[in-house]
Amino acid sequence: MLPYPDRFRFKSAPPIASRLMFVWFVFLLLVAVLSVGMLVTAMVQAAGTETNQDVRPHDATRGTLFFKSESNGHYLPAPLLKTEVQMTISGLIVRATVRQQFKNHGAEWAEGIYVFPLPEHAAVDHLNMHIGERIIEGVIKERGEAKQTYEKAKTEGKRVGLVEQERANIFTTSVANIGPGDEISVEIQYQQALHYDQGQFRVRFPMVVGPRYIPGVSEGASVQTFHGHGWAKNTNQVSDASRITPPVLNPEHGSINPVRITIDLTPGFTLARLESSYHTIQKEEHDGHYTITLADGPVPADRDFELMWQPAEGQAPTAALFSEETTGKAHALFMVMPPTLAAGDHRIPREVIFIIDTSGSMHGHSIEQAKAALQLALARLTTQDRFNIIQFNSTMDVLFSDAVPATRSNIGTATQYVSRLVAQGGTEMLPALQRALDGKEQHTQLRQVIFLTDGQVGNEDQLFKTISTRLGDSRLFTIGIGSAPNSDFMRKAAEFSRGTFTYIGNTTEVQAKMEALFRKVEHPALTDITIDLPPDAHAEIFPARIPDLYLGEPVVVSVQAETLPDHAVLRGRFGGTPWTANLTLSTEQQRDGVSVFWARAKIDALMNEQMQAAEKDAIRQSIIDVALQHHLVSRYTSLVAVDVTPVRPLDKDLKTHAIQTNLPHGQDYQHIFGLPQTATSGQLQIAVGLLCLILGLSMFGLRHRGHDT
Repeated sequence: MLPYPDRFRFKSAPPIASRLMFVWFVFLLLVAVLSVGMLVTAMVQAAGTETNQDVRPHDATRGTLFFKSESNGHYLPAPLLKTEVQMTISGLIVRATVRQQFKNHGAEWAEGIYVFPLPEHAAVDHLNMHIGERIIEGVIKERGEAKQTYEKAKTEGKRVGLVEQERANIFTTSVANIGPGDEISVEIQYQQALHYDQGQFRVRFPMVVGPRYIPGVSEGASVQTFHGHGWAKNTNQVSDASRITPPVLNPEHGSINPVRITIDLTPGFTLARLESSYHTIQKEEHDGHYTITLADGPVPADRDFELMWQPAEGQAPTAALFSEETTGKAHALFMVMPPTLAAGDHRIPREVIFIIDTSGSMHGHSIEQAKAALQLALARLTTQDRFNIIQFNSTMDVLFSDAVPATRSNIGTATQYVSRLVAQGGTEMLPALQRALDGKEQHTQLRQVIFLTDGQVGNEDQLFKTISTRLGDSRLFTIGIGSAPNSDFMRKAAEFSRGTFTYIGNTTEVQAKMEALFRKVEHPALTDITIDLPPDAHAEIFPARIPDLYLGEPVVVSVQAETLPDHAVLRGRFGGTPWTANLTLSTEQQRDGVSVFWARAKIDALMNEQMQAAEKDAIRQSIIDVALQHHLVSRYTSLVAVDVTPVRPLDKDLKTHAIQTNLPHGQDYQHIFGLPQTATSGQLQIAVGLLCLILGLSMFGLRHRGHDT
């Protein structure tokens, strides 16, 4: 008797037929079970990312990062990361310390690799590695040599830290031989000059590298062959894509990498306002000195931090000067606010080309901010202006075949067009820039290109070349949108193009910041700016070509000279009218680190020159020479700190972990990376349904064949 209930029993079936029916039933059952098993296995495997204590995925807590172990289906906790930021701000100068703490909760020796942002003009000049109470100071070396030093120490089992620059605003920290249960801190120090515009000082600290769009054809190397850092492969257009695309945690799994910020501010004048643009802060004031902290404690590293302060009426500085004698040279950093030049109600007839980024990274808050900003800009156009709109994602679309008069009808058409825009697809920025920058010299109207984007692309050098070769008489104004825009690209693109950079990180800022931009673009700029110094000073000034200045913007210059003269003359033209100002350069404000600002500015100028030069090696060597002399991290120099004592037994393996980052606040994971490679509850329900269907059909078939027999 067969071991089935009566209703499944074959009636009068021959022995061979009964066995065949049984084998068929078992085969279908195994196929169904195997299908569900593979689906569940895929779901479990996708829950991990890459590399230590052996646990199951269901043991993970919210926001915990796990890597695969060699044991199938088991996972190991990656080194945890937290960051502490301390800023000291006095006058124009910011001195900052960023302390990254790597904690190994695993049972195996670990190497942590973390890709992170810093301000685009940050001059990184010190590295200290903290191991308990011990401090190992980093030294500056040519990048290849520093990397060899790091790899050698790593292989020998020594604790070692390395800081490399990938872009002006993207850096990589590598820490090797973190023992089980150990904590190692890497302390990076940098300085920068404050940003002053429209009567307000601002300092911004970026916290996360947003996912970059990587165009081009893959070079064929897998992600793992380039240190296993990034989610993108290197391409023929972005040769270092795998170094600037750190793995991103799906926000569904929580947030990681908490950051604590403390700022000591001595503005030197009475304040009318002091506030944070995107975070809640606590502030204490004593005798003109302010201490600012985050009110909510550590915050996830998922959006830029910005602090703004405004002088009380009549307290705004008109000039600031700091100097330093070092390496046998005199160095100075000065800011001069040109006198207010009344523009009156006169507005210049303009041709305005608007470019709006509608790629997937703009989905959510960013596209709403961009559309609101663009609608405001359209409403400001007058009948003497002409305009057009270009939108791009994976493809490009142009509203009108050419710029049209800003009539009520055309503005209405444009307003409806903007309201229908949605964010999706890739970030093919190049065709839009090529279309907007026609390369022509304008003789009748001022031509302005206003570019709204998060700038999250990897092919910046290619875009800069396009801007410089096709700019003509156009001026490019960039508007950074979202919680973590690529400010280096946005600011540099504007500098190349004699425009300005505006950052909008929240919909509540759109009105005020667009109004400030309108005041700039609708009125004449201070152009053809030069600084006259005595010939015997042998001065080297950066920026060598001072950009045009718009209402409310100061002149900020770094100088190196044999001796600093007592006076200088600032010259320019305002709306065709010559303008001059006499500057007093004598000062008692000696400040350490002023030479670093000059060195950072010179490196930036050399990097810009290298993009256009046919012979790049000589410029590369000049960058290395300046960076080594001033102890600065650059594209070609790195800081490395090595503990002399080996700690990892050579018979113990070292597991490498690429530290995950958060997705920038407000961005949509699926619109950037597509559907996650995990089995959803709906997929599991389908699989179970298929299983039931197969079993049902099998049972029906067996029963039917039994009756037939």
